[in-house]
Amino acid sequence: MRVAVVGPCSSGKSTIVERLRARGIDAYAVSQEHSIIRRLWDHQQPDAVVYLHVRYETIQQRRGTAWPRWIYDAQIERLRDARDHATIVLDTGDISVDETVSRIMDGLGPQS
Repeated sequence: MRVAVVGPCSSGKSTIVERLRARGIDAYAVSQEHSIIRRLWDHQQPDAVVYLHVRYETIQQRRGTAWPRWIYDAQIERLRDARDHATIVLDTGDISVDETVSRIMDGLGPQS
């Protein structure tokens, strides 16, 4: 199963992709938040799309530095199409990495 993982900066894409790969999932991060190509997430024809949401306040905490709100807002807008087509949507500010991976595996079903 091929899984695209999208989300704003600091949402946990790289960490989640690493954990999914360790479980045998062909997962890859998509830097959709940096692209104006609306369907960049779909270019590798994934079987599923995982959208990792994170609130602006959580990003501030994770980064430990000031990060402009306008950048966050622009990324959320660029990610709108990916989120609309996502198989699974999770807020990584509310749950641990292990819980995020567990919910993704459950959401992908037995073929995962």
